[in-house]
Amino acid sequence: MLRSYLRLALFAFGLLLGVQVPGFIDDYGKRVEARRLESQQSLKGFQDTAQKFFKGDMDALVAHYRVSDDPVMRSDAQSVAHLVQRSALLEREWQAMQGPWYAQAWHLATGADRDLLGETLQAYRYQVLFTPEAILWGVICALLLAWLAELLVLLFGWMLGAGRIRRTQQRHWR
Repeated sequence: MLRSYLRLALFAFGLLLGVQVPGFIDDYGKRVEARRLESQQSLKGFQDTAQKFFKGDMDALVAHYRVSDDPVMRSDAQSVAHLVQRSALLEREWQAMQGPWYAQAWHLATGADRDLLGETLQAYRYQVLFTPEAILWGVICALLLAWLAELLVLLFGWMLGAGRIRRTQQRHWR
């Protein structure tokens, strides 16, 4: 009976853990979008200059800054290059978060920007969403966690020889 309650508690824990996934994915997507918009706003003046003098090529603008005779312009070249790189990173992250939910989850698990992921995790507030995706995530995580725990207990019992006594008794009763 205790084992049944432990399984039920483990299943409930897995369910509650699983329903967090869509909320976290959504928070990450919102963080990326907000940072992307801010990055675009920061580059607006430089993009206008690049459009006017370099046919919109930001790399050409940065290259021009780097070879300038003015030491202030050369110094600013690194800052502008950093802004351009950050904007490109945020654009890639935003594009990755525009796909279906399973592609978003895979991206977060394998290729998300670690800094943004850490910030999102630090600011994340647990929530229970009642959307089809959250319910699906919850049930899958609950079943997977319960199955893994059961497998580990059986494996541990097998390693300690828990099933051998029963087999020995069956052999002697024949």
